Amino acid sequence: MTTETPTVRLALDTILHKPTRGIPTWMIHIMEHAQIERIAGVAPGAYKRHPEQTYLACQRAIGVCMIDQFIPDNPLTMGDRGYEGTTKGATTGADRVILDGMVIDSPEAVVRHMEQVVFPRLQKAAAEFDEDRRTREIIDGEAAIQQCLGPTILKGGFDFVRFPTFAYGDYGYANYFMAYALYPEVMERHFALQADVALLNNRAAARAYAEAKLAPLHRLDYDMADSRGTLVDIRSLDRMWFPHVARCLEPMRKTNVRMIWHCDGNLMQMVPRLLEVGIKGFQGFQYEDGMDYEAICRMKTKDGEDLTIIAGVSVTRTLPYGTPDDVRRELAWLVDNGPKTGLFLGCSSSVTPGVPWENIRTLIRGLAHYRIRGAS
Repeated sequence: MTTETPTVRLALDTILHKPTRGIPTWMIHIMEHAQIERIAGVAPGAYKRHPEQTYLACQRAIGVCMIDQFIPDNPLTMGDRGYEGTTKGATTGADRVILDGMVIDSPEAVVRHMEQVVFPRLQKAAAEFDEDRRTREIIDGEAAIQQCLGPTILKGGFDFVRFPTFAYGDYGYANYFMAYALYPEVMERHFALQADVALLNNRAAARAYAEAKLAPLHRLDYDMADSRGTLVDIRSLDRMWFPHVARCLEPMRKTNVRMIWHCDGNLMQMVPRLLEVGIKGFQGFQYEDGMDYEAICRMKTKDGEDLTIIAGVSVTRTLPYGTPDDVRRELAWLVDNGPKTGLFLGCSSSVTPGVPWENIRTLIRGLAHYRIRGAS
């Protein structure tokens, strides 16, 4: 980890909740190639020819201070009108779902696959887990990305702290959630076995943070809700999911790393429960779905600390459909109602193709204003 440049210092001080003059800029993940190239100051077509180089030039031109999820090739899946991929998976229109030679065509098929394939696989992973090797993998991976980002952008943690997740991506929504409702004991067994492996992984992650002195922030990212609320009854999560999440996150809770949670949809019911298991902040608010940004920013961690907040202009409402004045007003609202320390600014998620250039330009100028002058 480097702390030599003003932008990296600003990001690190914000993670540590030190008073700062400016508000650091989090990654701005723009998906439209022409806008990436325009910001980067390169010729049309440069992104497809040199995606990583062009993507980083864009981030640096914006003044980004921290990137946690580094996915420079991701916009290659997009064209001017949106996603252009043709692969159909379990949740993207596949005619049939086949896993390990088993056709997943019912909730019972989900259970059979879990019991015959997934559970033994997780048990084997736990039995053979090599903490030293995993620690080294994390350290080497983060060092490689930090070297790529260079001295002006801090690498934040993403995706190497683990926890139990739903398996709808493997089985498809309908059959998985029917199995969840009909066979709760099997679902909890799945969460428990995932947590067994995650606990071992997170011991290695805690070591990696300490040994490599990584920036003490980690974003946990998994979609658990839609616009109506959690994908399953919150009471079932209280019984079957949260206890295993708490158990596997314990090694990280003993460190100084601030774990924050990515919010997709309406997660308000989950917010106090996530704080209880050790989450210390949030990112990615869908305000129009009921995420109460002002109320969340007034909350405290389980230990009574202010939350770390990565606040963003809405990519589903304000940026695509608003005006430059709307962008400016939303940035001001985020700053006025955010925490006094520990605040990053960016976008609520990825910026899809079709967002008006004037809104993108206003966003970039607004981020620069707050990065230099702070909340004043």
